[in-house]
Amino acid sequence: MEQEWKKSLYAYVDLLNKGRVAPGYAQGRDTVKDARFHKMQVERSQRIAKWYERRSITPLRGETGVRTLRTVRQNPGEIVADVALHSALYYEKGGITHREDKIESERLTFVRAGKGWEIVNIERSVPERSSLRRAAEAEPALRLSKWGEVLQAPQPSQPLLNRNILRGTAGAREVRYRREEAAAYADRWWKDGNPEFEIFEVDCTNYVSQCLFAGGAPINYTGKRETGWWYKGYNGAQEWWSFSWAVSDSLERFLGGQRASGLRAEAVERPDQLSLGDVIQYDWDGNGHYQHSTIVTAFDAEGMPLVNARTVSSRHRYWDYRDSYAWTDRTAYRFFHINDYL
Repeated sequence: MEQEWKKSLYAYVDLLNKGRVAPGYAQGRDTVKDARFHKMQVERSQRIAKWYERRSITPLRGETGVRTLRTVRQNPGEIVADVALHSALYYEKGGITHREDKIESERLTFVRAGKGWEIVNIERSVPERSSLRRAAEAEPALRLSKWGEVLQAPQPSQPLLNRNILRGTAGAREVRYRREEAAAYADRWWKDGNPEFEIFEVDCTNYVSQCLFAGGAPINYTGKRETGWWYKGYNGAQEWWSFSWAVSDSLERFLGGQRASGLRAEAVERPDQLSLGDVIQYDWDGNGHYQHSTIVTAFDAEGMPLVNARTVSSRHRYWDYRDSYAWTDRTAYRFFHINDYL
């Protein structure tokens, strides 16, 4: 039975893959019977086609792999499965071929139809719209997946607080921000996450903070979660970190603050003012609450930033995120140029 329903899964993946290269590709109704999905795809395809045109890019080919994460429910006539879709898009701009990657999660419901299977419901997880702050303040005893299921608690990390780099310690002095090392770390851990750190369900800001740290940004340890910028590691019964380390809105306030030393940044007006290792933050609803963080890891042929992220794991993705399911026409951005010396 498994191989039968997976034929429909692979047909669906092929539909998505072709749609990325040729927005408007409308086949697949024999496999996918979710009318809401088809309506959303038409609207999304129109937006993506205009986005490609505005960026002056030519999609060349797509590659999409699928992995079944878990079978949530299975009976002779219905299967509900969570899947991860790893898509790579190759495109040409200015005579240069670029590749971007992202990994998205979906929950698919299959029902038997005659001798085959059809997909009747598609639920997309949009964790980029989620906020870690509420969970962090509540500090729940159970960790939940994006679908609300209880997850096994992670193994504790080793304490990562390095007192030799704390501001205010004897001999402390300004250090150069190593942009290339921050970007290299981002490329190393975008997909799976560094197991030496806690990996959150909303992991984007934790990941960006790790990249900044890898580039030499000094820890600002206060011992209070509401202040400073720090990650202590395993402490007692849980991981311990400042909100600014792992919460997008808190990092935005920390980077936007004024201080004489340590991790500092200048807010700039345009993305083309950014350098490797700089940070972009996203307010999807335009209400002043930032929900997502990325780090600049490359540039396209026009010099516009390409970014890495986690939560929806992404590598060398175009900075404005207009292909994200989280994006709205109210989306606002915050561009931070990290100081060269910290």
